Amino acid sequence: MSKTLILLFHPNLSRSSANAALAQEAAKLANVEVVDVQALYPDGIDIYRDGEREAARLLAADRIVLQFPIHWYSMPAIMRQWQDAVLTRMFYLNYQEEGQKLEGTPLYVAVTAGNVEEAYRPGGRNLFTIESLLAPLRATANRCGLAWCAPFVVYTADKLDAAGLKMKAEAYAQALTRWRENKL
Repeated sequence: MSKTLILLFHPNLSRSSANAALAQEAAKLANVEVVDVQALYPDGIDIYRDGEREAARLLAADRIVLQFPIHWYSMPAIMRQWQDAVLTRMFYLNYQEEGQKLEGTPLYVAVTAGNVEEAYRPGGRNLFTIESLLAPLRATANRCGLAWCAPFVVYTADKLDAAGLKMKAEAYAQALTRWRENKL
């Protein structure tokens, strides 16, 4: 079976209930590696110091998952730093040796959001859908030649009780399994 790499971008996973639960359940799947990027780079990620290692990590995977909480309608700071360091290196500085080799890799996005689903729509509290908020990331995936799939979304992530977290984590593992089997 192919290797699935889950890059988890949470500013403090020890304070997360939803992202931690999702990651723990996903880690139980065969051939899945979960990487807590913030824990690896607590002082930030650098294109020269860290970019080569992260590029190699991506190239060793057959499928890539980006998992993160929506923060102020965007991604956490460490994820933006990762994009700047790793994708700039791979697609602008070392395209033939790295970026070109990553093209065609399937990409799945898993996000958590604090509000109810109805808040993420035109006219809703947050005005935009999750898909609209993820448009810059989808454009990045397109630019890098990564095969985009509809995202996995957990709404009211910070309000779920233990049973709700378990249910969402199991749904995430099932969605990952279907995606890995090309059934999404």
